[in-house]
Amino acid sequence: MKYSLLFCLLFLIPASLFAQGIISGVVTDNRGEALIGANIYIEGSYDGTTSNLEGDFILETSEIGEQILNIEFIGFKKHREKISLTGGSMELDPIKLDEEVNELTAVTITAGTFEAGDKKKSIALSSIDMVTTDGSSGDVYGALQALPGTTTVGESGKLFVKGGDSRESKTYIDGTLVYVPYSSSSPNTSVRGRFSPFMFSGMMFSTGGYSAEFGQALSSVLSLQTNAMPVQDQLNISLLSVGAELGGTKTWENASVAASIGYNNLSPYMKLVPQYTSWKSEPQSFGGDMSFRLKTGKSGMFKFYGSANRSSLTTIEESLDHPGTTFNYKLVNDNQFFNTSWIGEIRKNWILTTAFSFTNNQDRIAIDSLKINESLRGTHAKLSLKHKVSDRLRILAGTEWYAKTFGMEYPLAELQEASTYTNNTLTGFFEAEIYASSRFITRVGTRFEYSDYLNRSSLAPRISTAYKIAKRSQVSLAYGWFFQDPDNDYLLYSNSLDFERADHYTFNYLMNGDKRMLRTEVYYKKYSKLVKYGIGENQQYSFVNNLGDGYAYGLDFFWRDRKSIKNGEYWISYSYIESIRDYLDYPGEAVHNFTSKHNLTLIYKHWFDSLRSQLGVNFSIASPRHYNDPNKDVFNGEKSMAYHSLNINWSYLPKQNVIIYASVSNLLGSEQQFGYKYASVPDESGTYRSAPILPGAKRWFLIGCFITLSKDKEINQLDKIN
Repeated sequence: MKYSLLFCLLFLIPASLFAQGIISGVVTDNRGEALIGANIYIEGSYDGTTSNLEGDFILETSEIGEQILNIEFIGFKKHREKISLTGGSMELDPIKLDEEVNELTAVTITAGTFEAGDKKKSIALSSIDMVTTDGSSGDVYGALQALPGTTTVGESGKLFVKGGDSRESKTYIDGTLVYVPYSSSSPNTSVRGRFSPFMFSGMMFSTGGYSAEFGQALSSVLSLQTNAMPVQDQLNISLLSVGAELGGTKTWENASVAASIGYNNLSPYMKLVPQYTSWKSEPQSFGGDMSFRLKTGKSGMFKFYGSANRSSLTTIEESLDHPGTTFNYKLVNDNQFFNTSWIGEIRKNWILTTAFSFTNNQDRIAIDSLKINESLRGTHAKLSLKHKVSDRLRILAGTEWYAKTFGMEYPLAELQEASTYTNNTLTGFFEAEIYASSRFITRVGTRFEYSDYLNRSSLAPRISTAYKIAKRSQVSLAYGWFFQDPDNDYLLYSNSLDFERADHYTFNYLMNGDKRMLRTEVYYKKYSKLVKYGIGENQQYSFVNNLGDGYAYGLDFFWRDRKSIKNGEYWISYSYIESIRDYLDYPGEAVHNFTSKHNLTLIYKHWFDSLRSQLGVNFSIASPRHYNDPNKDVFNGEKSMAYHSLNINWSYLPKQNVIIYASVSNLLGSEQQFGYKYASVPDESGTYRSAPILPGAKRWFLIGCFITLSKDKEINQLDKIN
């Protein structure tokens, strides 16, 4: 009887209270590939399951009515869907999850580009690298010559990239153009950059295929971002074998100011160390700089930087046109530069950047009684806006104004000759980054420029893509048009010239991770509208036009390993370059004189804990460069000596805030010769007299002591290791 009653009670309970509804479906990505282990559950309940090897799932639930079904998978956007449950079976349409683009894991475009900075995943060259790479002497541009794609031109010191000459490379600081990034010097004497590497927290060095944000550069762009807010007050004292510097920093909660003053005089050093160059007055310089930082609002940052410097030198040069005689080459340079910038988020996902720079540079040259004054005043104003439309689309748009006045004056000439031109260039650029997924990105952009002096405009399309083929490796492609004004000398002669042009084709492979980096790249550059000129009997231009052309192609290889050797790291950098041009006064196609076909750099650095010291060793070798001997029939048919140099440095920290530094360039005293210079006219026998182009000295020595005084006594002056 008891069991019969229980059976009746159970029979009377609604069957729906025991019903188990079944939800089934399949989870894939946008390409239809099954997502294994996706998490599927009813929001607000304990009912859930996971997808199998085919992406299929079956979820049993006792919930009824309107519910929310959630589907989650790492790396993809969460899927939420309203469903109505009745206790029966429900089969859903295939569910495709959208991949979530995360800036930390997404692919980045690396074709033609080296980047470094606190937030960069691919650090190829940091500020410390710039000052501890042997042979760089603490110079930004000297350190960059340890990277593939560059050629060391010992008598210049400037950047020569992928078959391009130095004027084809431009430098930007906080988005503004530096019109005169190098120091001034006498002919065939190496120069340096004007700025300390440790002014900068980020670097983008593009050797081709760069963003539409940058223009007026046929070969490369170096974009440097200055430091943000210093951490504490400090006083820096630098004592060098060639000079001294004093600097200080004062910080507040939302602002800081830093200033320095320095004096260099190479006279005592050059009197002790034998020199190839004959000096009447050794190089000396005096200058200072100041920077100011101010935080504005929640995310804004205002920056100001200004510098002023005067340098002078006088060399004694042999006159090849008048055998047995010499002349004095005197140079006095005055340079002032300042820039300001502000960057901040004006609303969610909208970032505004404004920037302005001014350059004033004057070279006063005296070649015995001949006086030449060369002046350049340049202004650059920029406004850009970045907008993150979605995880898959980012856009960049902006406008710029460049103004440059360049002049040459001969103050003692009978006719008081002077020539000046002013050029205003207005530009606009637009670029979109499209993430098809976190593995594939495309960047499409264009740049417009108009020059009022040339009365010409250009439109430069650019496109680049990158695809991540594995967790730590990717491939990139880049293509674009690049334009640049002709050189100042030609613009003084004529305003009817056109922009010079280069088309870039670049393919890049990058493997980066676990403290190792492998980077290989192949490229092709096609030049057109290069300047050609002729020289008349009075040594003046007989014509100047844009009928020149040329090409360059090559292979770059870079390997850096910071893991295999405890407390040590090494680099291998190699470049192969082929380049031909028909431009300037060339009689036809020829290999130019500023490119070495093979360039190899080996670098090793080791930290010795017990000695509190770092040893740095650098060996560089480059194949011979071409040069022209007017006594021979083949133009640019002669070759210089191969370049090779072993450099070494030692940094010792007796205390955390004190550094003692010593370096030697070309330790083995290898003979270095950069071709020959020739007389402008032949002698009585019809021969053009010549003299070898040599470095300033066989070796370069530097000793310094750098002291930093701060509250915690932990900060040091690695930025002064030069």
